[in-house]
Amino acid sequence: MASPHEVPGVEPIFRHLEDEDLKTQQVRTQMHPDGQKSVWEKWFTFGSHGKQYLSMWARWDPGMIVHRHGHHSPQVMYVLSGDLMCGDVHCPTGTHIELPHGAALGPLIAGPDGVELFEVMMGDAASWAADPEGFEALLASRDITKLPDPPIDLPEDFEDRRHQ
Repeated sequence: MASPHEVPGVEPIFRHLEDEDLKTQQVRTQMHPDGQKSVWEKWFTFGSHGKQYLSMWARWDPGMIVHRHGHHSPQVMYVLSGDLMCGDVHCPTGTHIELPHGAALGPLIAGPDGVELFEVMMGDAASWAADPEGFEALLASRDITKLPDPPIDLPEDFEDRRHQ
């Protein structure tokens, strides 16, 4: 007998990192003294068609820095390989980071071998900046220049708010 909670016709969705329709997107870029660095993402599920969350794989080039920020929802990050600094906390492979709604983390700095992450945001995946002036000062201290955000393919019901 089926559970009274089971919804007829609703089935699991299976994805694989190498699925042909999962496009690797360059989402942020910076010019470092030793060349351009980026954040790359593949989105398994992204807030469209009634789905209220984002799940994704991300790869950050060595030394890539992402500003201190939060999201408009809870977020979970898991370090698959490499490492990163989250503020003053070293996060090696195997680290689980939970970011409650309303909390900020960072700045985030990829380690010397870069970092691979699995991330889930349970609601509105858009982010908000927590310390823009501190981020600008950190980049300047390392002779890093922010580059324009590369164009990305977003679900039609999601506005690109990376510039905010």
